[in-house]
Amino acid sequence: MSKIRVYEVAKQLDISSKEIMDKLKEYGFEVHSHMSTLEDDEATLIINYYKEVAEKEKQSSATEEKNKSEKVQSIKKQETHKNSIKETGDIIETKSTNVTQVIQPVTANNETEDIKLIQLPTSISIKDLAEKLEVTATEIIKRLMKKGKIATINQEIDFDLASQIADEFDVLVEAEEERDLMEEIFGEIQDEEDELDERPPVVVVMGHVDHGKTSLLDAIRSTNVTAKEAGGITQHIGASSISINGKKITFLDTPGHEAFTAMRMRGAQVTDIAILVVAADDGVMPQTIEAINHAKAANVQIIVAMNKMDKQGANPDRVKQELSDHGLLVEEWGGDTICVPVSAIKREGLDTLLEMVLLVAEMSDLRANPNRKARGTIIEAQLDKGRGPVATVLVQSGTLKVGDPIVAGTSYGRIRAMVDDKGRTVKKAGPSAPVEILGLSEVPTAGDMFYVSNSDKQARQVAEQMKAQGRVQLIGQTPQKVSLDDLFTQIQEGKMKELNIVIKADVQGSVEAVRQSLERLSNDEVRIRTLHGGVGTITESDVMLASASGAIIIGFNVRPETSTKAIAEKEQVDIRLYRVIYNAIEDIKAAIKGMLDPEFIEKVIGHAQIRQTFKVSGVGTVGGAYVTDGKIVRNSGVRIVRDGIVVYEGHLTSLKRFKDDAKEVNTNYECGVMFERFNDLKDGDVVEAFIMEEIPR
Repeated sequence: MSKIRVYEVAKQLDISSKEIMDKLKEYGFEVHSHMSTLEDDEATLIINYYKEVAEKEKQSSATEEKNKSEKVQSIKKQETHKNSIKETGDIIETKSTNVTQVIQPVTANNETEDIKLIQLPTSISIKDLAEKLEVTATEIIKRLMKKGKIATINQEIDFDLASQIADEFDVLVEAEEERDLMEEIFGEIQDEEDELDERPPVVVVMGHVDHGKTSLLDAIRSTNVTAKEAGGITQHIGASSISINGKKITFLDTPGHEAFTAMRMRGAQVTDIAILVVAADDGVMPQTIEAINHAKAANVQIIVAMNKMDKQGANPDRVKQELSDHGLLVEEWGGDTICVPVSAIKREGLDTLLEMVLLVAEMSDLRANPNRKARGTIIEAQLDKGRGPVATVLVQSGTLKVGDPIVAGTSYGRIRAMVDDKGRTVKKAGPSAPVEILGLSEVPTAGDMFYVSNSDKQARQVAEQMKAQGRVQLIGQTPQKVSLDDLFTQIQEGKMKELNIVIKADVQGSVEAVRQSLERLSNDEVRIRTLHGGVGTITESDVMLASASGAIIIGFNVRPETSTKAIAEKEQVDIRLYRVIYNAIEDIKAAIKGMLDPEFIEKVIGHAQIRQTFKVSGVGTVGGAYVTDGKIVRNSGVRIVRDGIVVYEGHLTSLKRFKDDAKEVNTNYECGVMFERFNDLKDGDVVEAFIMEEIPR
C-alpha cells in the first residue's frame, strides 16, 4: 500500500499543513509534523471531508446571496421612513441649541478658578516654556532681560531659572520625572490576533568555508530569474528576496556566524531559519560545528542542505552520522531536522529545499502587523560619497514608507529614498522586506534597531538621549555579563540559574574531557551548559558568542589573539586560561560555592616574534626576536605560542641586546632570547612575557 506525506495532501487541497494536522488529530490519527506519512485510506478520508466542506460552503453562499437581496429591499423602505421624520428632528435640535446658549454663560460665571501646576524637565527651551505657560516667548525674554540675561527663543534654560519665570506668571512648577524616551515612545506594543498577517521567512545560509554557501545562493537566485521574475537580482545590498510558488523568501547574504551572533548580541533576532550547508564529500567541519552552536544558541530552526551530491566521494550517510553527533538527528533516522540533498552546480534539489523552507515557515506561523509604524534591524550601513549615509534595513513589523521620520541608534532623519534588492526605487516596504534607505544623519551600526517616530523632532530627541546615556545602556538586551568572581553573588540573588561556558583547547580530546568534567559540577542551584567547544586559539567569534549568551570562556593550553583580548575587555567577557584540567574544575567548583580566592593574577607585559633561530654548540638554540608590543623583562615568565597553541611555558635563561645582557627590551627593538630547557624554536613563534601580581581580595 502506498503512502503520502501530510504536506503533499495539504498541497493537493490548497490549504495549510497545520490545518490538516489539527483535523487528523481530531480524527485520532497520530501525526508529529508535516513530514509524517499517511496510508491511502487515511488520505482519502481527509480529502473527502474537505470536498464535503467545500460543497456545503457553496450551497450556503447561494442562500446568503438571496438573504442579502431581501435585506437590501428592507433597508430601502426604512430609509424612506427615516427621511419623513428628519424635518421634525431638525426643528427640535434648533430649539435645544438656543436653550444651551442661554445656560452656558451662567455655568461659566459659577466656575471656580483652578491653580495651574506644570512639570518641567532639567532644561527647557524658551519656546517650549512659553507653550507650557501659555504666554508668548517675547514675554519670557523680557522677564529674562530684567534679570540681566539675554536669550533667544531656541535657547535652553535650566530648571531653577524656568521655575523663577513660572512664579512670575503665578504658575506652580515641579520637576518632571526622568523619562526613558526610547521605552515611552517605542515600547513593545502587543498586536491583536486579527491584525497579524502572514510574512515571508528570513533565511540565513551558514556553514564551513568552501562547502558551497555562495554557489547555493547564486543557484537559488538564478532559479528565480529563469522563473521569469521581473529583473535579475543585483548584489549591491546585503539581502535579497526571491519568489517561489507565489510566496516570498528573504535571504540574508552578509551574516556569517560571527555577524549573526554580533546582531543577536544587540538584541536583533533577525532570522527565522538557518540553512546549514554541509559538503557531502567533506562532512562536518569546525566551522560547521560553530554554525550549529550559534544557530542553536539563537533558537533558530535549522535545515541542512547536503551540497555537492554530484561529486564521486559523496557519502550522505557519514554526514548524517556526524550531524547526529552534534545534536541534529535527520528525519529519516527518526529526528526532526530536515535534510535535503542538493547540487548547487547542477541545480538539483533546489526546489525541494525552497519548498522545505516554506513548510518550516508555515509551521512556525510567522506573522506580523503591516498596519503600524515600522520597526526592524539595520543589516548593513556605509558612507557613500555621492549619497551620504546609506543603510540596508530589514523591516520586521509595520510598513516603512518614503518620508517617514526614523531613528536608528544614535542616527536619525527622514527617509528620502528607498531601493529594493533588485535596484528599483520603491515607495514602501512591508514585514520581512529588505530595502536600502537614504536620509539618515550619520552611519548607524549593523545590528541597531530602527523605529519610525511621530515626528522629526521626536526622532532627534531619542537619538540625542541615546548619545547622552551611552550605547551600551540603551542596547539593554544584552544578557548580564558573568565572571567567576561574581558567580556566587549572582547565584545567591537568584539571577544565575545556568552558567554558560565556551571551551577552546589544543586538541579535540581535551575539549571533550573539559566539557564532561565541568558539566558534572552542575547542582540544584546552577546548571553548567557548554555552548561551544572547539580546537585552536580563542577568536573574536568565541568572544561574541560568549557576550551574546552571557558565557565565560575556558581556554585549555591555548591563548587568545591580541585583538581578541581587547574585544573581551570591551564586552566584559571573562576568559580563564588553564594548563591543568584540575585547576579549571577547582576554580568552577570554588566559584559556585563562593570560595574563589586567587592570590595572584597574571599580567601580560609584552610580546615578541621570533624572526630567526641560531644553533650554538654547547649552548642550545638562540632566538632572534623583535618586540612587537610592551616589553620583555629578564626575570619574567614566558610562554611560546605557535598558531594559537601554547608549546612551552617557563623562564628566560638569557636576554641580550647585541652582545650585552639586558634587563629589559622595549617595543620595536630586537633582542636575543634563550629559554630554560627548550630548544625547539621556529621562525614565526610568538613569545609572550608575563608576571604574576599579588591581588588582595
